[in-house]
Amino acid sequence: MIIREFLTRTQTASASRRAEAATVLARAYLYGNLAPDEAWEAKTALLTLLDDPSPVVRRALAETCAASARTPRPLVVALSCDVPQVARLVLARSPVLTDADLVDAAALGDEATRAVIAGRHHLSHTVSGALAEIGEVETLIALVRNPTAKITAGRMLRMIERRGEEADLREALLGRADLPPEVRHAIGLAVAQALSSFVIDRGWLGNERCDRLRREVGERVALEVCEGSGAAGIARLITHLRTSHQLTAGLILRAVLSGRTDFALAALADLSGQDHAGVARAMRDPRAFADLHHRAGLPDALLPAMQAALWAWQDVARRATPVRGTGLSQRIIACAIDACSTLPGAEMQPVLVLLNRYEAEAARDEAREAARAIAAAAVARETARREAEALDATWRAALDDQRRTAFSSEATPIVVAESVVGTATAGASESINPVGAILDALPEQILAWYRTEAPASDPAAEAATEAVLNGLGDSLLDQFRASRGVVAPSAGTGEADKADKIAA
Repeated sequence: MIIREFLTRTQTASASRRAEAATVLARAYLYGNLAPDEAWEAKTALLTLLDDPSPVVRRALAETCAASARTPRPLVVALSCDVPQVARLVLARSPVLTDADLVDAAALGDEATRAVIAGRHHLSHTVSGALAEIGEVETLIALVRNPTAKITAGRMLRMIERRGEEADLREALLGRADLPPEVRHAIGLAVAQALSSFVIDRGWLGNERCDRLRREVGERVALEVCEGSGAAGIARLITHLRTSHQLTAGLILRAVLSGRTDFALAALADLSGQDHAGVARAMRDPRAFADLHHRAGLPDALLPAMQAALWAWQDVARRATPVRGTGLSQRIIACAIDACSTLPGAEMQPVLVLLNRYEAEAARDEAREAARAIAAAAVARETARREAEALDATWRAALDDQRRTAFSSEATPIVVAESVVGTATAGASESINPVGAILDALPEQILAWYRTEAPASDPAAEAATEAVLNGLGDSLLDQFRASRGVVAPSAGTGEADKADKIAA
């Protein structure tokens, strides 16, 4: 019933109407809780839409069914093999597709399709390995920047082997939190190779000189990668260097001269087959170290230099004397040169040449470190000077502003008074009291605060006071006047006597 009704309504409809109908039908099948018979009919109708000639209809179907795990597998597989604009929607999100489906789609699709697959969540080792083998730079970068993609160290090394000259890929690899130490070492070698090729193309250095510089850079990178890698990371790096034929006697000697005894210990343990505890004891005993050196397969000519360097580091540890930097140490190299220069034999000449080169490299490194420290101190002093000048300028500006504000506040009343006086003088021909002019200019409300009104007179109170005064005796009034220093009045002056009584 559903199939017949759907086909009847969409047979003569436009592509956009058919796309809307396909979306409605797909949602009804996925989320409509249809009965078994209705679900089978809806599924059959969805499969018939795969033969629709318009990619708009198939794209609408892919957009609706891509993220659902209930989508019929035949429908998803068919859509993944459709035109790229339809297939990429399913390949990017569908949980129905298996690793085999994704690998097949990556092998048959274009580069944009592979990049879409590389961005899927929780990509397996199988699919990541296939993309690492056949993908180009765009796909490899998308794969590396996918934090949920599971990529083995071997596949990362394969990426560097195929496209290590691409700076974007190297940067993307360095941004991964799970980057193994051997991959970091390979990235360093890729950078050295790119720079060496550039120098050779420019004609600045010859091939032999660039090859030796590249080997030395590889040795330095190998030791720098060990920082923070732990014992397990160093063991992985040693295994990688040994299998790739990069674990040389010169690298082990550089590790000893640089104080990286953990790297030298792991390398000697790997080459000799002894455990780390036994190698650590042998590195403190001259006779035992000679046997260990022989079992590791190192050249006999390097034994005096190795022993002298190890004893020198033990002496540094006992005296607790500081050593500049973390690279090659001139002090330790000097001890090794002294131990080798007294030994006869033509086989010691290459060792001395190597030690002299290491000494020159250590001197340059220490000079660079000292120059950087001096430059950093100079920059710090200049920054402090500029900050002090800025603070002083700010303080002076604030002080000047405060002075200007105080001066203006003091000068304003004088100017107001002068203007009031000048106005009053100009308005009148005769001399006017300036204080009165100022009082006239004040608001009426302020003047009202300072006015004192005479108290209202009470006739009854005045009559009572007069009666009391009239009743007083003359002798009493005379005594009061004498105490106040007032002369007594003459007789017959009644009104004056009354006035004096009141005043007294």
